[in-house]
Formats: sequence, structure tokens, C-alpha cells
Amino acid sequence: MRSLHHFSLQPQSRRVRIQLREKKLDFDPIAEKPWERREGLLALNPACETPILVEENGAVIAGAYAIGEYLEEAYVEGPLLGRSPAHRAEVRRLVAWFDGKFEREVTQNLLHEKMVKRLLGQGGPDSGAIRAGKANIRVHLDYISWLSDRRNWLAGDDFSLADIAAAAQISAIDYLGDVAWDQHREAAEWYARVKSRPSFRQILADTWPGTQPPPHYADLDF
Repeated sequence: MRSLHHFSLQPQSRRVRIQLREKKLDFDPIAEKPWERREGLLALNPACETPILVEENGAVIAGAYAIGEYLEEAYVEGPLLGRSPAHRAEVRRLVAWFDGKFEREVTQNLLHEKMVKRLLGQGGPDSGAIRAGKANIRVHLDYISWLSDRRNWLAGDDFSLADIAAAAQISAIDYLGDVAWDQHREAAEWYARVKSRPSFRQILADTWPGTQPPPHYADLDF
């Protein structure tokens, strides 16, 4: 069976897990701690970073971007990149937004400071970074609300990899309880639609030792 080496709270790993399930592709999830630099993980990806997809034929695809594009080319049923060049361009733009801009401005300031630094033994969180992350996420939620008010899904009429990339990032922050949903109702309604999809169920079941998400985290109706 194909396998996916992943870190459960990493948004990029979550994105690939959701994409695989949207395409109804069975896989064996293999939990990794990339900071431990396990020899087997290094052998698969010299960068020692997750996610890494290993196909049944032994092919290894490393990195969320490469995996996402590979899955769309190799398994054309249930397309998630869009059906026209313009739609695909918009999906890719938004995937880059959430994997890049959101990651830098929000995830690095919240998930990294509150959890990853502790796992890496890098000391306590930086309160200034946390304040910045909480301020920045409001801007991103406003943008999601703006898109949701004008489109059926973030990139257009159809559910796409853009919605998956955004929800994967937000779900990791929501696990920390740092999303003010009551102040962003349009974004909350969009997210409720995403996390109600069967592909999202295992994401909502994720927990990390010594931590618990807020009660609303797995509540489909908030």
C-alpha cells in the first residue's frame, strides 16, 4: 500500500492527507518527528522534511507542492486544481498564499512558538511573535470572508486545493484555540463546510500528547 510520512500538526502534511482522501486513495499514514532526523526519513528525503508520499511501486514524492501536483496528474478523477487554465491559476495562487504568506505571518508565529519550539527544545515562546500571529490571522480571516462572500468556494464554484490548503493551515491554529470565529462569521461558515467533509474527519481526530484542542475544534457546527 502507498504510505504517507507526515507530522500530524503540520499544515502541509494535513493538506496532503485531505487531498488523498478527497481522491479516495488508500494510504498508510506513518507519523514522523522530522526534528529527530530518523535515518529512514533521511533516506526518503535528504531534507528530512514531511510530507513524503511513497507509492505502491516505490516512487517517492517529497514535499506538499510536489505531491499535490503529482496527485492531480496521476489521479485525474475528482480534480482539485480546477477545470480551466484561469481556475487552475487562481487555485495555485491561493495555495501559495496559504502555504507561504499565511504560514509566515500566522503559523510560524503561533504553532511554531507555542508547540514546535518546545518539541525542538528551543525554549519558551516569544510573546511578541504570538501577538503578531494573533493580529495577522484577523487579516487572513477577513480575506477568507471576502472571498466566501463572492464565491461558492475560495477559488470559484468548485471545492479545490485552495480550500484544502487554507483549512489545513487554519485547523492547526484552531487546535491551539487561536481563531476568533465569532468575529468572522463568513469565514466560520466556510470552514464549517470544509470540516464537514468526510476527508477532514481524521484531521479533527488528531491530538498531540500533553495537549487538548478546544471543545469546538471537532464540532462541525462550532
